[in-house]
Amino acid sequence: MSPETAATAAYIVAALLTVMSLAGLSKHETARAGVAYGIAGMAVALVATVALAAGSLTAGGIALLAAAMVVGGVVGLWRARVVEMTGMPELIALLHSFVGLAAVLVGWNGYLEVEAVGVAQTTVPPELLGIHSVEVGVGVFIGAVTFTGSIVAYGKLSGRMKSRPLTLPGKNALNLAALVAFVALTAAFTITPSLGLMIGITAVALALGWHLVASIGGGDMPVVVSMLNSYSGWAAAASGFLLDNTLLIVTGALVGSSGAYLSYVMCQAMNRSFLSVIAGGFGVESGTSASGTEDGEHREVNADEVAEMLTEASSVVIVPGYGMAVAQAQYPVADLTRRLADRGIEVRFGIHPVAGRLPGHMNVLLAEAKVPYDVVLEMDEINDDLAATSVVLVIGANDTVNPAAMDDPGSPIAGMPVLRVWEAKNVVVFKRSMAVGYAGVQNPLFFKENTSMIFGDAKARVEDILKAL
Repeated sequence: MSPETAATAAYIVAALLTVMSLAGLSKHETARAGVAYGIAGMAVALVATVALAAGSLTAGGIALLAAAMVVGGVVGLWRARVVEMTGMPELIALLHSFVGLAAVLVGWNGYLEVEAVGVAQTTVPPELLGIHSVEVGVGVFIGAVTFTGSIVAYGKLSGRMKSRPLTLPGKNALNLAALVAFVALTAAFTITPSLGLMIGITAVALALGWHLVASIGGGDMPVVVSMLNSYSGWAAAASGFLLDNTLLIVTGALVGSSGAYLSYVMCQAMNRSFLSVIAGGFGVESGTSASGTEDGEHREVNADEVAEMLTEASSVVIVPGYGMAVAQAQYPVADLTRRLADRGIEVRFGIHPVAGRLPGHMNVLLAEAKVPYDVVLEMDEINDDLAATSVVLVIGANDTVNPAAMDDPGSPIAGMPVLRVWEAKNVVVFKRSMAVGYAGVQNPLFFKENTSMIFGDAKARVEDILKAL
């Protein structure tokens, strides 16, 4: 069996393992197996690629490849060990930027090996030069958009950039102009390849990626991360065409299509237009009123009062948000769940599709704390039961329980489906202060008659409630 045939067989196995990984990750119960399949698929692909490349590399090339693998592996293991769950969204955004940058470098390498030296000095048939040039242009474009878009997403999620959307005059016209410029430059590059046109394609794509994500508000970043995941998949697929690598094409298409579908589902959950995600700047179309001022008087309670409220309850729903992740409160929350269940009180969780700053963020935190899967329900499964609920504990959530999404057409989150926690008999909101949420919108829930506020670190407050119980 030739090395090429063996590598192709290994790539097929790796692709199947990737499909099995995606299937496993679709359910809590099979998620661990899904991760294992994904790791195995990547290991098979890496070994096959290195073995195939080693046959045509010099000793220096093999040493460089080994050094790159060691450095990448060490950095990856280090980041995986030290990153907190609260830092996972921005880490994923940063990893997407690496995929985009790799696609840009692969595209430039393709140009330098073929178009820059002339087709006569390459193995590319003259009749296929145009197709190769299109592949180079598209690959660089997708990769560059992914790279700068992911960098901006990282900046917003990590707090290094303001989460408020950038609103340049005629922003939609700017995006459209960038797309037209890309098509024109790629057409010209296909007819007459040149260094100047390559630089032009790269520059336009880098600027477009930056502007697309900068124009999106911080409250919509979970959808942006999902969409960038899709972009990174298509970038990998584009690299696969340039490198004639079947595995990159297959896995890139899988990641790209699954990421796009996840983004579509999340857009449905937020009442956003899927096309607006691709166009950039969605999230400011619904309105512009994002007042951070208080609008009424709130009522404050302490841990003893909340404990008494829970003792008298027949049913409790806990709605977690990013604040729970920041405070690492999932462990005492899990203890509280068990304590109340032992008293015969029904306890369930209501998870908004975009709770936290990453799809599935809250589900992972609760699973980490050994909260049973069967009491963790999605928004659509729990919303109709909230009116009959005795107590709702909102722990670190804000925008996902904001009635302004339903009542205020001028709100930036207008139309976004939310958990209707205010319909419950009593609502207790855990917050550090009366500050607005990540979307920068005031929450009328805080001032309703059946709402009480308990301030401070969520983990400490839940532990105080446990002591009072």
